[in-house]
Amino acid sequence: MTAHRSPIRRAAAVAAAATASVVLAACGGGEDSSPSGHDGHSKSASPSASALAQQGEHNTADVSFAKGMIPHHRQAVEMAELAETRAASAEVKTLAAEIKKAQDPEIRTLSGWLTSWGEEVPKEGESAEHGGHAMSGMMTPEEMDKLEKSSGKVFDTAFMELMIKHHEGAIEMAKTEQSNGAYKPAKDMAGTIITSQSAEIERMNKLLGKS
Repeated sequence: MTAHRSPIRRAAAVAAAATASVVLAACGGGEDSSPSGHDGHSKSASPSASALAQQGEHNTADVSFAKGMIPHHRQAVEMAELAETRAASAEVKTLAAEIKKAQDPEIRTLSGWLTSWGEEVPKEGESAEHGGHAMSGMMTPEEMDKLEKSSGKVFDTAFMELMIKHHEGAIEMAKTEQSNGAYKPAKDMAGTIITSQSAEIERMNKLLGKS
């Protein structure tokens, strides 16, 4: 009896092992193929959809940000150009040059966005009230005229005090864009404006002896 049982048991064990390996292989194949299938799907479809969203979607907040920031930046550049010949302090001249270097390219980028969206780019010399866009921190014509007529240390002080106010307005506009905008490049620019202009405000306050 023992001799007969042993081959039967062995055969049963072999069959069970074979069945188990087939089941495991099938399960394993399913697990291996399933994630790779999902990964392949997510890698091929999601980024392209995301890229389209980032490049194409914008809303009225993005348009307002671009239309408001262009004249705002233009005025800052105009103020910075006055510093080239009127400032007494080397630090003020350096700061003014940095402001112009940063904001000139942003004006071109903002103008390009508006054109691509089929929106009108604000004209040169357009006032803060034009188009109903509230632009916090903008200098009045009287303030700009007074700054233009000053020079030396008087100019340095007036330039920094007015530019701090101007930067604070830009930061406020940028924060609104970050909260309400949809176009990622515009939101990214808003973040850059907040970071860079906050640092410049700190520098100017130190030069003015306020911090």
